[in-house]
Amino acid sequence: MKRFSILILVIVCLLLQTLPAFDFIAAQHPLLLIVRWITVILLFIYAYRSKSLTSWILVAMVAGVALGFDFPAIAVHMKVFSQIFLRLIKTIIAPLIFATLVVGIAGHSNMKQLGRMGWKSMLYFEVVTIIALFIGVAAINISKAGVGLNMVYEKVVDLPVTKARGLTEIILHIFPENIAKSIVEGEVLQVVIFSVIFGLALAMVPEKHKAPFMSFAESLAEVMFKFTNIVMYLAPLGVAAAMAFTVGHMGIGVLVNLLKLLATLYVALFFFILAVLVPIALAFKISIVKFAKAIAEPVSIAFATTSSEAALPKAMTVMEKFGVPRKIVAFVMPMGYSFNLDGTTLYLSLASVFVAQAAGIDMTWEAQLMMVFTLMITSKGVAGVPRASLVILMGTAASFGLPVEPIFIIIGIDELMDMARTSVNVIGNCLATAVIAKWEGELE
Repeated sequence: MKRFSILILVIVCLLLQTLPAFDFIAAQHPLLLIVRWITVILLFIYAYRSKSLTSWILVAMVAGVALGFDFPAIAVHMKVFSQIFLRLIKTIIAPLIFATLVVGIAGHSNMKQLGRMGWKSMLYFEVVTIIALFIGVAAINISKAGVGLNMVYEKVVDLPVTKARGLTEIILHIFPENIAKSIVEGEVLQVVIFSVIFGLALAMVPEKHKAPFMSFAESLAEVMFKFTNIVMYLAPLGVAAAMAFTVGHMGIGVLVNLLKLLATLYVALFFFILAVLVPIALAFKISIVKFAKAIAEPVSIAFATTSSEAALPKAMTVMEKFGVPRKIVAFVMPMGYSFNLDGTTLYLSLASVFVAQAAGIDMTWEAQLMMVFTLMITSKGVAGVPRASLVILMGTAASFGLPVEPIFIIIGIDELMDMARTSVNVIGNCLATAVIAKWEGELE
């Protein structure tokens, strides 16, 4: 059966599922139950033929919803499979953050030679990504997409940063006293601080001492990326189990909150482009129309592939044609892929607060700001790694005493969110090269 024919049948089956809304038939009618599971079987055939992990994740989400809706007594016992997936994801967090931060910081030690362009790039990157983080936090606090879910989760030990403790205790909690202890206890911010200082120290040592450890860190990063890919093959099972448990325990209404989250992200990203990127372009007198035409192709590649790295070669080419000198493109663009992930950072701040809302946890503004600071650092260097944002999100949530169970319901729509945030990553990095070139007086 051809994939197009399967999709037509799936659409017909989904349309039949809307009949209860018009009071033609009960949602639990045996006929609709049969149609639902025919739909699931057809989707599994489609996923098998497409040979795409994304397809399997989306199909798993539908299957989990159907299982939770039709067989809630079975679905509530599916949680163990999502917990297995969660445990494997947790093993990735510390080594991935350590390796990517060390490589990202020590690998850019040549900024001393590049001087002026280096500090201008870093200043621009950090200001823009901080704004993106705050927009994400503001958007989810306005939409309250996770409010009302009140998901059941395992008790998490409250961390000092989430309590009404003194400023001294909060500051002390940021810094590690034993890196092994920080890793074991899932203290992501402490791992980040250690990794940043380690990266700075590595950048200062002579090349003969630096090269071996840089090679190790780069190898560790690559291994952890592959480790992530392997674990993600279990994502369909984890998503299906999580959705089945959630719908079986809470009802079908959970999908409304997911749609709210998706809409919140797209509106927030669109607002970020209009309120931040467009004014920056106007301030530096960069033609918005010409810029939009120039980046149309790399942005469309990023949207379709959900990979910033897939769009990198084309993005570098079009920015040279736009008038940015090659030396600036070659420096700013790769650097931006480590330090200027506007879409990803906005998504992470938005999603982390959604997790708190879904669990019925009222985070103080102080805790949210501290989480923003953590995300600002932990999001560096994940542009080319599929689902790496999931790892960062889980690590940050655990570090701030938030449950990770709500993250599983996000995975089902993660692909739809990834398309938008990756596109914004590419737009932000293309604009950054033009801004730095204009700042240096070298934009043709």
